[in-house]
Amino acid sequence: MLNLVWVGLIVVGVAVAALQGHIDATTSAAFESAKLGVETVITLTGIMIFWLGIARVAEQSGLMEVLARVLRPIFRFVFPSLPRDSPALSAILLNVSANMLGLGQAATPFGLKAMQELQAVNDQPDKETASDAMVTFLVLNTAGVTLVPATVIAYRAAAGSRHPSEIVAATIAASLCSTVLALTLDAVLRRRRAR
Repeated sequence: MLNLVWVGLIVVGVAVAALQGHIDATTSAAFESAKLGVETVITLTGIMIFWLGIARVAEQSGLMEVLARVLRPIFRFVFPSLPRDSPALSAILLNVSANMLGLGQAATPFGLKAMQELQAVNDQPDKETASDAMVTFLVLNTAGVTLVPATVIAYRAAAGSRHPSEIVAATIAASLCSTVLALTLDAVLRRRRAR
């Protein structure tokens, strides 16, 4: 359905340009946009390869494990229903650590592993219903704190920003606020539902 919308927009745009005698400008803009798209993809691919390599080094060197150990006491409070030695907690910590470093692509496998482990300890009568821990993990993953917004910095660099990393402080503040609010609402709504 969405493809039809895009085709419709393109056809109408070309038809209007032809009727107004601007078909040469439309063709020129199409080629310029295609060139810009290819340049952006190549730039972003290089930057993403760099950051994924950094993520791999951080994982192999144990940096993510150290960050996960530092965060463990906080996560025991956020996920009280999980057993202390649950493999789900380790996967959650690795996912959140990768997200904090702005490495969303590297965090995805950890997030999938965390959901599998959370499903294994799902205490709901209907296993198709998400447990409280699963909902909290989703909330945390969606609104998570980002210390180094690597992907956004990469987009800004690709767009030609003179100072692509100047958004770090604002990103930390905004993501911290969203995380605190999301986890607070999650806890409040969980308590209200339990009554």
